[in-house]
Amino acid sequence: MPDVPPHAPSKINLKDYKKPSFDVETIDLDIKLFETYAQIDSVLKMVRQTTGDLVLFGEDLELLMVKMNGSQLGTEDYQQQAGKLTISDAPNEVTLEIQVRICPQTNTALEGFYMAGSGDDTMFVTQCEPEGFRKITFYPDRPDVLAIFTTRLEADKRYPTLLANGNLVEAGEVTDEPNRHYAIWHDPTNKPSYLFACVVADLDVLTDSYKTSEGRNVLLEIYAKSADIDKCDVGMQALKDAMKWDEVNYGRAYDLDRYMIVAVSQFNMGAMENKGLNIFNTACVLSSPETTTDARSFSVKAIIAHEYFHNWTGNRITCRDWFQLCLKEGFTVYRDQSFSADQQSSAVQRIDDVATLRAHQFSEDAGPLAHPVRPESFVEINNFYTTTVYEKGAEIVRMIANTLGQEDFRKGTDEYFRRYDGQAVTVEDFLSALSITDNKIEDFIDWYRQPGTPVVSGHQNYDSATQTLTITLSQQTRHVSGFDAPKPLPIPVATALFDKDSGNIIAERMLLLDQATQTFACEDVASEPVVSLLRDFSAPVQLNYDYQDEDLAFLLTHETNGFNRWQVTQMLVNRILLQGQGSKSSPDVYLQALAQTLPRLAADDAMLAARLLDIPSAQELASAINKNYDPELIKAQREALYQQVAEALKDQWAGLYEQLPMQSYEDSADARGTRALRNVVLDMALTANVNGAVEWAEQQYNNASCMTERFGALKAMVNHQVTNADEYLADFYERFQENDLVIDLWFSVQASADTVSTDVIQSLLEHQDFDWNTPNRVRSVISAFSSQPTVLWTQEGLEIYTGVIKKLDDANPVLASRLLQTLARWNTLVEPRRQMAHNKLLDLQKHAASKHVIESLESVLKAENG
Repeated sequence: MPDVPPHAPSKINLKDYKKPSFDVETIDLDIKLFETYAQIDSVLKMVRQTTGDLVLFGEDLELLMVKMNGSQLGTEDYQQQAGKLTISDAPNEVTLEIQVRICPQTNTALEGFYMAGSGDDTMFVTQCEPEGFRKITFYPDRPDVLAIFTTRLEADKRYPTLLANGNLVEAGEVTDEPNRHYAIWHDPTNKPSYLFACVVADLDVLTDSYKTSEGRNVLLEIYAKSADIDKCDVGMQALKDAMKWDEVNYGRAYDLDRYMIVAVSQFNMGAMENKGLNIFNTACVLSSPETTTDARSFSVKAIIAHEYFHNWTGNRITCRDWFQLCLKEGFTVYRDQSFSADQQSSAVQRIDDVATLRAHQFSEDAGPLAHPVRPESFVEINNFYTTTVYEKGAEIVRMIANTLGQEDFRKGTDEYFRRYDGQAVTVEDFLSALSITDNKIEDFIDWYRQPGTPVVSGHQNYDSATQTLTITLSQQTRHVSGFDAPKPLPIPVATALFDKDSGNIIAERMLLLDQATQTFACEDVASEPVVSLLRDFSAPVQLNYDYQDEDLAFLLTHETNGFNRWQVTQMLVNRILLQGQGSKSSPDVYLQALAQTLPRLAADDAMLAARLLDIPSAQELASAINKNYDPELIKAQREALYQQVAEALKDQWAGLYEQLPMQSYEDSADARGTRALRNVVLDMALTANVNGAVEWAEQQYNNASCMTERFGALKAMVNHQVTNADEYLADFYERFQENDLVIDLWFSVQASADTVSTDVIQSLLEHQDFDWNTPNRVRSVISAFSSQPTVLWTQEGLEIYTGVIKKLDDANPVLASRLLQTLARWNTLVEPRRQMAHNKLLDLQKHAASKHVIESLESVLKAENG
């Protein structure tokens, strides 16, 4: 093991939190953008809170001037080092004037104030969460410093769009410089610096309005390039729907006169909830039937809602420190999931949420990157924007909501908003507010402190003499190195008892498992029932119940909740695929139940029927294997089962496909379900070599009414190596080469193909349309490529993958670190892949430069001795 690099950055600990010595009451920013740089003048009115030096953070800034209370300071009056500007012996009230110069034109990290695009598409935007504001000017850049911002923007008139947070106060030409203009914005609400935003660009705008429940008329604006403005209607409607939904479900109305969204092509995140001025990745706001799949379009609606909901859960009430990131993200993800469930089948929404959790968060918990929902330390906070913080954080809120019930949960959230509006708070504050009707809610704090996914095991006994069913459950969580031994957590287990003869539910109950082992008794049960546990996925745990395959098949047929049907189907599939992990299930029971259920369900709920055919991803299956993971074996087992399903239902595919004809485009849950099931049936038919299936694919591609149909056909043809698949790839490129987001699909369908090779990946990275500065394009190849572990975990695959991380480490370390985390499960691989991956990671460590990558590598390599 080589020495740790000498530039290894220091760790920040939650236990060391201290209030800042100075608070900021107001900040006036003057941002002047020029051809090769920007000049930032700021005036901070500050007041002492505690003893200590006045400390400001700043990175990549050229300091030109500092004045304190009107007097210019010399270099002897302050210290500037290690990203900080420190003034000792400052008076209790300070007016600080600072002038700096920055270069957004060369800022490839996409943090702070940076240039996106080039030529006529050039625009300048900000990304300040979590610590990007310190790349704009010196400031106490931490979430517990809340201030009133006034921002003046000045730029050449070739950038007519000048936006910042809040309300527009004034705009006009710059005196004596007729080619330059300015705009002044004032945000009347206190906010932390991470919520600051500004945009300098040439954009078109789609406008609308919304009248809140409090009678405020709000101007709604979505800004985009002129070629994309016709793709903003879906986002605008989603925004209005979200505003109404939040008023009805949480009593929260919008508080400013204007709400703006800006679409940016080069953006590391999905979107950012800056107060009143959201910055969005184009992939998360632009949508049209011709260019956007149903899945992406629905995601646009969810992300629009997510960022809007942050106005209260994140903006009006924010985090005391970055360890509390889950406070705003977990609650807001739960809110956007609930909103989405109201826009489509709630069962399908729950399936989507849980599938994401199992594929990504469970894998995170199972490996060296396991961490609590509220981490206790970090080197680079960007590394903790994880599925654990977001998705598992949302599951904790869901458990609390289900434990309290709808009425009491609403009382608790009302109390949270009343008690903490305008403050920076902690997870403990959140639980305290929710505990006003049930003080047991504070016991959920251990879910935030303890890493790992609990495994709930159990069995049942039935006493016919007393007509009593007893259910015994136990919980166990693996001990993650560096943390205390895990303790029992409060785990709500939603339960139903099904009568074996009628198939009806005879009892429902929420069991609260809060000890290592507990037994629950159900009386007056006339005969032994089939027990359905963890209904609607009532807790983020792995379930290992003593089911017979026939019990699961029974539930697949008789379950009344669509999610539960999917869940028992997944349990059957996992039993079949993980034979080497102790399972001995035969696919026969699964295939027979599926054949009986699918045709009936397809007529009633096409979207759910499509999801019943899900086979767990390679990543999800790998997370269940802690040693000697063989990607080739898992792939072969997945493909064999998929082939068996296709063959078992071969006689049904033609009839099903005919029942799902292509029609004129409609954006409804039923229409989306029809399109989803048609694509699944098409792929199954090609797998089973159904006569005419190739012609179905060609006709669907040629006659498609929307991108879901066209791309579904293209993907099927590519994956099944249809003879003329290359011709259709070429046609797809020719049709959409001017649309970046569609060309991302063109890249991804090749990079994620079942038959992909490293030669294909290399050719895509060298393609004329590949752009290293656009995260969407990088992810369209590299993230798609990582979904094929049989190719990724090879010498050539790892050479490409780690080469990409090395290239991005300096230019865009946030993206580099997130890509690196995909390799976290290297230590579970079968030899010689394990040693090969280890060597590549050690080589990468020699070249790591950013604290983002250094920290991730340190965590990933901890698995060496795991």
